Amino acid sequence: MLKIIIRILFLFPLCLINNTYWMVQRFLFLLSFIFVLINIYRNYFISISYLFGCDIISYGLILLSLWIISLILMARESIYKYRNYTNLFLLNIILLLVLLVFTFRRISLFIFYLFFERRLIPTLFLILGWGYQPERLQAGIYLLFYTLLVSLPILVGIFYLYKITGTINFYLLNNYIFNYEILYFSLVIAFLVKIPIFLVHLWLPKAHVEAPVSGSIILAGIILKLGGYGLLRVFPFLQLIGLKFNFIWIRIRLVGGVLVSLICLRQTDLKALIAYSSVAHIGIVLAGLITLTYMGICGSYTLIIAHGLCSSGLFCLANISYERMGSRSILINKGILNFMPSMALWWFLLSSANIAAPPTLNLLGEISLINRIVRWSWVSILILSLLSFFRAAYTLYLYAYRQHGKIFSGVYSFRGGTTREFLLLFLHWFPLNLLILKGDICILWLYLNSLIKILICGVNDKNLFFLDREIFINLYN
Repeated sequence: MLKIIIRILFLFPLCLINNTYWMVQRFLFLLSFIFVLINIYRNYFISISYLFGCDIISYGLILLSLWIISLILMARESIYKYRNYTNLFLLNIILLLVLLVFTFRRISLFIFYLFFERRLIPTLFLILGWGYQPERLQAGIYLLFYTLLVSLPILVGIFYLYKITGTINFYLLNNYIFNYEILYFSLVIAFLVKIPIFLVHLWLPKAHVEAPVSGSIILAGIILKLGGYGLLRVFPFLQLIGLKFNFIWIRIRLVGGVLVSLICLRQTDLKALIAYSSVAHIGIVLAGLITLTYMGICGSYTLIIAHGLCSSGLFCLANISYERMGSRSILINKGILNFMPSMALWWFLLSSANIAAPPTLNLLGEISLINRIVRWSWVSILILSLLSFFRAAYTLYLYAYRQHGKIFSGVYSFRGGTTREFLLLFLHWFPLNLLILKGDICILWLYLNSLIKILICGVNDKNLFFLDREIFINLYN
């Protein structure tokens, strides 16, 4: 893993040289494919040093970060074209990538917390420095204070863990089971705000609307996933207390997902609609995750990867419309099918991925999550059916209102899609449909490696990576 980090660090001097924009972007693509070829990771940590380690969860999210960052540079061609502080933008993006890789690579909870908060700085610079409207200052304040105010309890919880266990290593903390309410709320609530959970989600639509397309892609593709990643790391030693209180978050997320879906139906801003849809989409991820079951954990991990690609592609499409029309309003962006029929195809493909149509990776994750949530409580099937219906409704609203209707009379010039834009959208959509062919990487990785762990360590290991009681019994028998 050190060779990947060193290669990223050597991009910093390259960012200071003029006319190296596309060189950096192509190198990041090459680095993504190199990282794919070293897929040797399992659900236990390997490549361990004093500070670093990597398992299958870290591997998937680091690969997603490399892929999304390289697509950001492809999407922001206008920065290079108009010389809008190109070198500073490259430095900011590479710094963000380094912080993300360090965040996912840490096996120490405290160092993870430090890098978890540091990634806020380049994200804030993206919104404030390359945003479009004066309201970006307010959006930056929302982003800053919502996320920082809930970070102090995490720090207190980490200090408490170190006091009573003498370690803050993820791998060693999995040997403990804690039953302290204060510890549970201090560690979990901050991650719930950063996902974000309904009722504390207002910072996300504001940040999305005022951020440039690079900031929106970063927020939707990677930053929102940090909350889910943190929950995946802390729940192994909070399972016992989680069984008492997790039902609260599941109910908030399911009901909140329906309410946010209704909010989506009255949006007229393209980016605001996609941002609220991310809040509703992530709700089912969180609900499945905190059931603490095998299929729930695997399904949430799958949908995290799928949502990162899908929502990022939708924000790219919204930016393409904004560059043409000068507005993100659905009322102005009507009838685009007449001018850009080929772009309508990509709107259809990514919108269908947003509602989990086959054969996308979203479908695999949602089947697993819905199965597990219904098994947790059969009453939730009513809420899940409403959630699925409204998700299809606002996605159809987004697609139909934009493609059909009478063209806006104020349009004075127009141009079709470029090769760069089609390639950008293809590189969002293609992995969604490619990974479904290798779905065992996302769904069965935990099952197979748990079987190996049982054979090696015996069945007395009580912290067997979120195994369901039924699966545990079946493996034992």
